[in-house]
Order: sequence, then C-alpha cells, then structure tokens
Amino acid sequence: MDRDGFRLIIAGGKTGGHLFPGIAVAQAVKKLEPGAQILFVGCGSTFEVETLAAHGFIMKTIDSAGIKGKGLLDKIRGAAMIPLSLFQAMAVIRKFRPDMVLGVGGYSSGPVVLAARIFFPGCITGIQEQNSIPGATNRILARLVHVIFTGFRDTRGFSASPKTIHTGNPVRRPASDVEAEIHGSGRPGCFTILVTGGSQGASSINRAFADAMALVEDKESLMVIHQTGRKDEARVREAYDSMGLPARVGAFFDNMPELMANAHLIVCRAGAGTISEITAKGRPALLVPYPYAADDHQRFNAENLVRAGAGVMVLDRELSGEKLHGIISDLMGDLSGLENMAERAKALGMPGAGDIIAKWCLDRTKRG
Repeated sequence: MDRDGFRLIIAGGKTGGHLFPGIAVAQAVKKLEPGAQILFVGCGSTFEVETLAAHGFIMKTIDSAGIKGKGLLDKIRGAAMIPLSLFQAMAVIRKFRPDMVLGVGGYSSGPVVLAARIFFPGCITGIQEQNSIPGATNRILARLVHVIFTGFRDTRGFSASPKTIHTGNPVRRPASDVEAEIHGSGRPGCFTILVTGGSQGASSINRAFADAMALVEDKESLMVIHQTGRKDEARVREAYDSMGLPARVGAFFDNMPELMANAHLIVCRAGAGTISEITAKGRPALLVPYPYAADDHQRFNAENLVRAGAGVMVLDRELSGEKLHGIISDLMGDLSGLENMAERAKALGMPGAGDIIAKWCLDRTKRG
C-alpha cells in the first residue's frame, strides 16, 4: 500500500447512525485529497461490511462488546474483552500508520481511539458526536482526544469545551449515481410518504403505519416507500397488497438520501443521522423517537426539530394507527404548512459538515 499522502482511520459503526457519518467524512476526505488512504475499523457486522463495500471502503475488525445497558454477564464479558480490543487496535494502527484516528461512536471506536492516543503520540485523535446527548464511549474519549466535532450546537457536556467544533452531522453521498425510482408506478402527482425505522427497521412504526394506511379512503392518491428491516418486510408488503395501497417495500434501501429528497413527508425514528439527512434535504418529518435509546437521546434530538417548527413528534408509547392517520391527514390537508416545515428543516441543515471535518483533519495533520 502506498505510504504517501494522508492516512485516516475511522473507528466505530455497526449501526447506520454511527457508520453513515463516518462514510460521509471519508467521502469528503477523498474529494479533497483523492490519494488519501482510509481504513474503517469496526466489529465486522454484516451491515458494516456490506455498506462499506457498497461505498468502496475497506475495513478491519476488532473484538469488542458493549457494557452500558447490558446485564451483569454481558458487562463482565465486555470488560474482559477490553485488553484484547486494545491489543488488536494497536496492531491495526501500527500496520496502517494513520495520521489521524476519528471515532464515530459505538463501542468498537473506544479501543481504537484510546490506543491511538496513548500508544501513538504522533497521531491526531478526534471524535464525532452525532447526538444532542453524547454516548458513553464518546463521553470517555472526549477527555483525551485533540478535537470534538458535534452534530448539535447544544451537545450536553461538550458545548463549552475549547476542543469542540460544531459542524453539524456529516451526510453521505449516494453509493451510486443510480436515480431513485420512487415514482416507479407511473402515477404522477401522488403524495409520497417515506417510512423508515433506521437501518434495522422499527416494528412499532411498521405496525402503526400499516394500520394508519388501512384507514385511508383514497389510497390511489398515495405512494408509500417503506424501509421495514428484515424481520417485518414480508408482513408489511402483504398488508399493503391486501389493502391495495401502492407501495415500494424493502428491508433496506441504500439510496436513502435520494428517497428523502423526493418524499413529501418522512415518518421515521429520531436518530441523529436520520435528522441530519432530513434537514440537509429540507423535508418535513413525523418523528417517533426510539424509546430505549441511551439517555433517551432520540427524544432530545426530535425536540430540537419540533422547537424549530421543522417536524412533529409522537412518542412510541402513543403510537396507534388512528393517531398516525389523524396526524398524516392533517399534514396532507395543509400543504402550505408542510412547505413551511420543510423550509424550517432546511434552515437547520448543515450539508457541508463532512467537508468541514475533512478540511480540519487534513489541515491539522499537515501542520503536524
């Protein structure tokens, strides 16, 4: 491998909320310095491997496990793996010789950033925190790293730090140039609703939304694009088929930015990555925060949009077909209100976040 040029390790991932911002930074670095060498380090989940391959990036894996929110045995197992994780991370860093290591959250980022900071003093380290309430790994690493990039201006515990740079959350570019075919049914003028529970899907949203669509009288006026996750794909597709609703259903779509750009309304969780793509595209959203997110951070993420008039929020425990049908009907009946919501979402967007982070990394490492 060519040893010249900028070399970056991006550590973390597993879920789309952590992995996609890392991909966005990698894409921005390659745009600014095409000869840069970039390596992702994660836990090697199928989602990570397939997604990175689709975007043209390589990865190395380390053994790591979470501790927070786990049962006693899992906590013991996770703690016992830390020395092994650090050893594996050191081996990867020593071989790749990065100029910088950037952690994007998730438990696999901790050992890599920690190893770089402690054992490789010439390596610049940083973290990118997507949420308004930082995760446990990033809260620990924030004390050690050289720089902290935040997705929200008011990120709990980070905002006052002199190391913090508010950039917004990086938004990835498409994996390919294939145009999204969200109007593939040939029905122009339909109202398009995009439903997504994130890369893994969300059963509570899937059930409630399907129940809501069953109550719609004029189904021909709608086009639904529904990312269900693997578990619910067949059930949701069968539900739409039985009610005669035009829909495009899939376990996962790798062209989510295009789908968002063309949707009139997005029904989704409130992960930071999802919110960043919504605001970058300037689309109105009905947000259903994941109720078991660490420190309830998805609710705080959603509240940022609601306060700005850029979205509406329904708590997961309040979900029902009747409630969603009522909210969606009201929104569809007020197109000027939807447009205003879209404009307010656009005003919150920071689509250049990846470029800002990439430029800082390149400039900082060149200064030495």
